[in-house]
Amino acid sequence: MKGGSIPMHGAAIMPSPVLLWRFKVLLFLVWGISCCKIGWDSVMRMSADLRDLFLYEAFLYYNPLLLVTLMVWLWGVNLWVFAQSSVSYAKVFDLDHTHLTYREIWKCSTWMTIIVPTSMTAYLYLYSHGEVSLAASQPVMLYTVMLMLLVFPFDIFYLSSRYYLLRTLWRIILPLQAITFSDFFLADILTSMSKVLSDLERSVCRMVNRQVATIAWFEADSICGSHSLAIPLVLVFPYLCRFFQCLRQYKDTKEKTSFLNALKYSTAVPVIFLSALKYHVFPNKWTNFYRPLWLLSSVINSLYSFYWDIARDWDLSVFTRIFKFKNPHRCTSLLYGRIWVFYWVIGSNLILRCTWTYKLSAHLRHNYLTVFTITALEISRRFQWIFFRVENEWNKMTAKQSIELSTEDVPKEEDRLLGPASHSM
Repeated sequence: MKGGSIPMHGAAIMPSPVLLWRFKVLLFLVWGISCCKIGWDSVMRMSADLRDLFLYEAFLYYNPLLLVTLMVWLWGVNLWVFAQSSVSYAKVFDLDHTHLTYREIWKCSTWMTIIVPTSMTAYLYLYSHGEVSLAASQPVMLYTVMLMLLVFPFDIFYLSSRYYLLRTLWRIILPLQAITFSDFFLADILTSMSKVLSDLERSVCRMVNRQVATIAWFEADSICGSHSLAIPLVLVFPYLCRFFQCLRQYKDTKEKTSFLNALKYSTAVPVIFLSALKYHVFPNKWTNFYRPLWLLSSVINSLYSFYWDIARDWDLSVFTRIFKFKNPHRCTSLLYGRIWVFYWVIGSNLILRCTWTYKLSAHLRHNYLTVFTITALEISRRFQWIFFRVENEWNKMTAKQSIELSTEDVPKEEDRLLGPASHSM
């Protein structure tokens, strides 16, 4: 019909993005409140004498994945800030055009935020209602699914990014080739998550030995108990990987800083093993001999690591551009060039470097909520460390490119002597 109504297309009846976003936030809040309510009611159903044991076991299975989820969220924030600033993180990490953006990182972390607490709520509910076998299957299924998603060989779920991560992990475990920035950057992050790796080992150990949703594991000297020798070995593993990376860099470059960096990572070894000795020596010997050595090694490790962060990883001159966005932004006026940012970063780094010793010391890890809090704080410290470490590397890259361009513009000696080629005979 001429002058009739325009036919409505599918795009015309779609709700606005703002409405969809609000609807998603509402669903997320309903889901979160429901999980908290079901989990709290499930815990309260248990007797007081078994409640702490039950919560400790549930915490052990889900604490590592919750902390990994936090790390993924914060990594998305890192990428968002880099994308808004003049720091090209893709060039720093030598990423191709298929790398994940901050939006895709946040999408992954959102799903992790939904799946992990849902599995934990199901575990609490089933166990408290007597369905022990079904409860035991919850963490097992969760770990299995996440492992399968990580190694899935088909071109779905960001195949190139997953395999980039796996290749980098393999290069960290076996540093037989030249060390790239991505190699030691991820290895540094793993040192901040050494407690997460230790809890993962203990969780998998209990799953393999069928100790999930039981109290058989609570014996300290059992194969998966708190006195297991595997705990200090897993704690020290990221530091050893980083140590051998530095030695490989020293072999390739002959730079003294690489050797001194290796020495820094070696200072974590006595902190970990002197702490673990408490469970394997007489109490008097620990108090009079090993504990003073542990305190001394803790102070050395904390201060050495703090110095290296400030003087080497950040170089102090990196406080120049990371919070200056390319487009006008409220964060620029709040953070860029503010002296309080310097004091906050340096002061918080020193404090959290010292408290991190708590995490490396197995004999101090009795209150799981305290351990979780300190681990989350260490992840936050690493989060702010990433900003300045990546920018420092970007500054080095741009400075090197500027020097190369300036040397190309300088005429060669023979060109200056011969003069212009086009002259009359």
